[in-house]
Amino acid sequence: MMNNRYTNLYRVFFLLFDLIALNLVFLLLLSGLAHILDVGLKNYIVLNLIGNIAWLAGSYSTAAYLIYKDVNLRLLSKRTAISLLIFCVAVVSFATLSSYQFNHFFLGCMIAGFGTFLMISRLILVSYVLYTRTNSKFYSNAVIIGYNEISKSLAESFYAGHTNTRIQGYFDDASADFSHQDYPYLGDIKDCLDFSIHNQISEIYCTLSPENSEELYQLAEEAEKHFIRFRFVPDMRKFINRKVHVDFIDHMPVLSLRNEPMEYITAKLKKRAFDIIMSSFILVFILSWLLPILAILIKLDSKGPVFFSQKRSGKNNREFSCLKLRSLRAHNNADGASVQVTQNDDRTTKVGRFLRKTNLDELPQFINVLIGQMSIVGARPHMLKHTLDFANLEDSYMVRHLSKPGVTGWAQINGYRGEIKKPGQLKNRVEHDIWYIENWNVLLDIKIVFLTIYVTIKGDKNAY
Repeated sequence: MMNNRYTNLYRVFFLLFDLIALNLVFLLLLSGLAHILDVGLKNYIVLNLIGNIAWLAGSYSTAAYLIYKDVNLRLLSKRTAISLLIFCVAVVSFATLSSYQFNHFFLGCMIAGFGTFLMISRLILVSYVLYTRTNSKFYSNAVIIGYNEISKSLAESFYAGHTNTRIQGYFDDASADFSHQDYPYLGDIKDCLDFSIHNQISEIYCTLSPENSEELYQLAEEAEKHFIRFRFVPDMRKFINRKVHVDFIDHMPVLSLRNEPMEYITAKLKKRAFDIIMSSFILVFILSWLLPILAILIKLDSKGPVFFSQKRSGKNNREFSCLKLRSLRAHNNADGASVQVTQNDDRTTKVGRFLRKTNLDELPQFINVLIGQMSIVGARPHMLKHTLDFANLEDSYMVRHLSKPGVTGWAQINGYRGEIKKPGQLKNRVEHDIWYIENWNVLLDIKIVFLTIYVTIKGDKNAY
């Protein structure tokens, strides 16, 4: 609880620091360039307000101020850069669409000034973090009690995570071969406290169960008397033989089979806002003029309706009517047409081949997104018959329905789309869909959208 409190304080501090810098840049430019401004002061104040709101929205959606104990420098840089991009797009869009003619030089200086501040402040933070990681006076020395698979994984995690914690070795009463290990055997468990006191050890990680060794509780209490933190690392394999996600209800740990970041209320709001903004933009600025053109081409090419509606499996396997532009010759029963489209399928129309190759047949699904049946990004929805068939072929297939289906997805941009010719393809598709569910964030959605555009322009051999 205390760590969360300090983390929140850091987030508020950095946010306020950036907002103060943004407003200082604005005030300095306002005072220095007042003689060249074309419109009234009030309009520039509104522009600055839009800038503040845009930065708040951008940094919140990308979790730019989410700071962990061990700072991920690459992730910090990426989130800051995307937040700045959202800020720039919002400010420029407002200035362009507004009825007022804002000074372009002022806008450029405002964006450049704030961007320069962000770059310098993040470079200072990165430099400080790198300095603490390479300077021994910032190191935290630790030892591990118990020599087993859990202790070896723990030591490897500390090393791979580039943390400031340095593992000095193991303590264990059982005899074992330590000759091939990166960390030495330091002695029996009874020697652990004395070693820690005389070697500036600040943390002891115990991978043994205290229920089997009651003296571990006494050791933990004695360690704290010497200001050495004692931490138990439970072996979750006793409950389930796979990675698990741990939540807490009050003080009680709750194990879940997987992490589902989309299930948090704030995450649901972020994803829904992203879906509404993206789908509304596409419907208004793209479909409004492109759809009539495609409709005419479809009608001229073959008989039948423009739109094709088919029952598909949605979130929690609930049925919904998925909309598409018709790319096949008219079928009397869309829901019964369970035969998957294959390469050079003679049911595909001339215009249909173009629509499927360019993914334009999926455009009406943004209507499904807007009304909440689908998401911009997610596992692609399958026909009801295919859901039943694939669930029998792949044990974890139904897990992909824990989230809303998407217009595009992580599996699709990695080449797992289209016809399922062999079980291995289905397994890879499901694994990618589940990975997305377990690792979702707004940045990942943005990345998938841009990669979808890239793959579409480049051409996808599985699109037919």
